[in-house]
Amino acid sequence: QVQLVESGGGLVQAGGSLRLSCAASGRTASSNGLGWFRQAPGREREWVAVISWNAGRTDYADFVKGRFIISRDNAKNTVTLQMNSLKPEDTAVYYCNADPVLTFRYGRRYYTGSDYWGQGTQVTVSS
Repeated sequence: QVQLVESGGGLVQAGGSLRLSCAASGRTASSNGLGWFRQAPGREREWVAVISWNAGRTDYADFVKGRFIISRDNAKNTVTLQMNSLKPEDTAVYYCNADPVLTFRYGRRYYTGSDYWGQGTQVTVSS
C-alpha cells in the first residue's frame, strides 16, 4: 500500500508558474514509477507526466511538453511537477499516482493510473 499527499496548487495568472509536490509513503514507495494526472470539470482524468523509479526516464503528454518538468527525490520520497507558462486550459485538479500503467495509444506511449491516488490539488489558471 502506498499513500500519496499532494500540495502546491493554487490560483495563478496565465503565463505564470506553479510547483506541485507529492509525498509518498508506504511499502516500496521509492521503487514505484510516479506520475501526475489531471481532471478538468466534465472531462476524463488524463495523464500529464510520469517518471520512472530511478528518474532515468520521463514521459510527458504532448500538451505539456516544453512547459512542465517532473522530477523526484527518492531520499525524501517526493515527486515534483514544475509547471511553467501555464494556460487557462491547464485548470484542473491534479493528482499524484504511484505505479502508473504504461500502454500505447495510436502507437504512442500513454499512461493510465493505478489504484494508488492522492487526494488531488486544485490548479486554477486565470486568463
